[in-house]
Amino acid sequence: MKRLFDLLKLYTRPDFWPILTVIVAALLAGRGLMGEGYFNMHDDLQMMRQLEMEKCFLDLQIPCRWVPDMGYGFGYPLFNYYPPLPYLVGQGIRLLGFAFTDTAKILFILSFVVSGLTMYMLAKEFFGRIAGTLSAVFYIWAPYHAVDVYVRGAMNESWGLMWFPLILWSGYRLIIEKKNNHYWILVLSLSWFALFTSHNLMVLIFGPVFALWLMLWMFVTKNWNKIPQLALAGIWSFGVAAFFTLPVFMEKGIVQTNTLVKGYYEYTAHFVSIPQLFTSRFWGYGPSVWNTTDDGMPFQIGWPLWGTAVLVGIFILLRLYKAKKIDPVLLPTIYMLLIGGFATFMTHNKSTPIWQAIKPLEFVQFPWRFLTITILGLSFSVGYIESVAPKALKAGLVSLLIAFAIGYSFNYFKPEHGKLGPLTDNQKFTAAAWDLQQTAGIYDYLPNTAKTAPKAPQVHLAEIVKGEGVVTTAIQGTDWGIVKLDLAEDSMIRLGILQFPDWQVRVDGVLVNDYVSEDEQWGRIYFDAPKGEHTVEINLKSTPPRTIGNVVSTLSWLLVLGSVVELKQKKKVS
Repeated sequence: MKRLFDLLKLYTRPDFWPILTVIVAALLAGRGLMGEGYFNMHDDLQMMRQLEMEKCFLDLQIPCRWVPDMGYGFGYPLFNYYPPLPYLVGQGIRLLGFAFTDTAKILFILSFVVSGLTMYMLAKEFFGRIAGTLSAVFYIWAPYHAVDVYVRGAMNESWGLMWFPLILWSGYRLIIEKKNNHYWILVLSLSWFALFTSHNLMVLIFGPVFALWLMLWMFVTKNWNKIPQLALAGIWSFGVAAFFTLPVFMEKGIVQTNTLVKGYYEYTAHFVSIPQLFTSRFWGYGPSVWNTTDDGMPFQIGWPLWGTAVLVGIFILLRLYKAKKIDPVLLPTIYMLLIGGFATFMTHNKSTPIWQAIKPLEFVQFPWRFLTITILGLSFSVGYIESVAPKALKAGLVSLLIAFAIGYSFNYFKPEHGKLGPLTDNQKFTAAAWDLQQTAGIYDYLPNTAKTAPKAPQVHLAEIVKGEGVVTTAIQGTDWGIVKLDLAEDSMIRLGILQFPDWQVRVDGVLVNDYVSEDEQWGRIYFDAPKGEHTVEINLKSTPPRTIGNVVSTLSWLLVLGSVVELKQKKKVS
């Protein structure tokens, strides 16, 4: 009977039905990922990254930095630079027994669900529950959201969309709240941690949006005394993410990041035209074509989204004309409309002077990435429609708009060819599919010691390139290896591992100098060993930035756990 009463309480909670509606809308958006099999995508490395994360965990390389199979099998500092959060969550899903194919699909579906829920909480704060539901559905069903998941397979960017609304909401609550400051500092810190470890570039794009948002509300509320608390949240967020962010910032000079902004990845070649943004209904699964608008990939904002946003703008102008003032509901709507409009402008070549003036923007690579901010700002603004609609028409208008948004994009939210293809984990991790994943993205973070990327897979962990002898044993883990040598004379040994700080080689327990040979093109490790039988130990040791980052993160997470316990105790007392 008690359980029955608990269920009845749940059903009668004000947020229950709106949240259920958002979740159903999100699952409907992810319906194309449900079932057996897999789907084609541009960034077809999701399963590979998850496999490498799992190998790190099984090998106790935590946090994972060096993955053994990528870089054509010579290893690669993937997670020293590539945001790990989706794959850390994916490892939890793997522990429940799901296949790699299913794990990737579940992570994509989660991006729909969580982004919808966070947008609901943000929009509800200003417009109410019904409007919050409307904004959430528009956010989920924006065509670019389908591009991120079904076309590009951009796991990390789709996860970045999850945290934008939560960061804005928690920052706002921290400014306006007179109590519970500790709680909102914690939420804001963890929200930023999630973005830091989901997508580096989204931090660059979203950071100014958040900073202006904070300034807006501190100006309105005059709560400038909240600056120290906001600063604390920022420091804390960097602290919990330090295991990742510190090496990214301090060790970017030891890999070839110049390849991220040249050739195909130059931003000047990927601006979007006005018809592509506003009028085109083209949908395809091809690439963003270099230096042309004849793309195989869609960049439409979506008629329901930009059309409703235009209506919101008209209503706001009328309201301002009549009232001659900006009320608390108008203010965030105007701000988000302007942000959405500016982000749209940044996708067009007329924004080139801004790109040229702000040099770090080149790492965004594709101007159309600003569509993430476009759909954030416009989806939020859509909620304003409900607040100005006549009471008798609210439910009908919201239902009509939701139907319009879903109906317009319904056929976009599905894999290429409309269904999943028959693919298993074993098929993905063998033969030509395996070779392709080993080499994909090889230039992204190639160590500086390599003049060019490897052109053939690793065959041996250790080879004798000068001298006589045999390799009797060779065992390799994710960040370590053991080799046994029987040398007839002094010899030069080459390891099938790319040189990267701080690989160390010990021969019979004694640290030896390793180097990259002058005629070495791929950046592999060399060392010299004398005549005789030897045991060679190879280990990737931590560098100061990685060590400091690990220590700072550990201490910060202990502080998070302590704060959670303290907040629970306070709640029990109250």
